[in-house]
Amino acid sequence: MKGKFQLDNQKRKNMISAIKRYFYEERDEEMGDLAASMFLDFFTEELAAEFYNQGIEDCYSYMNDRLSDMLGLQK
Repeated sequence: MKGKFQLDNQKRKNMISAIKRYFYEERDEEMGDLAASMFLDFFTEELAAEFYNQGIEDCYSYMNDRLSDMLGLQK
């Protein structure tokens, strides 16, 4: 499932900086703003929905467990 996530400018800048820092620290590669921006776009357009959906599923399971616990309080 593909989805488009909107990021405010400051968050986007912070993420681009984090991507550039990761590539420098972990791969000893310098990445420019354009390449890091394209990398971020790829993740938000192609992969972010999977993380979002997993978060929704985890939340659903957690809430479902809590609601089941509440049924035990019935008299």
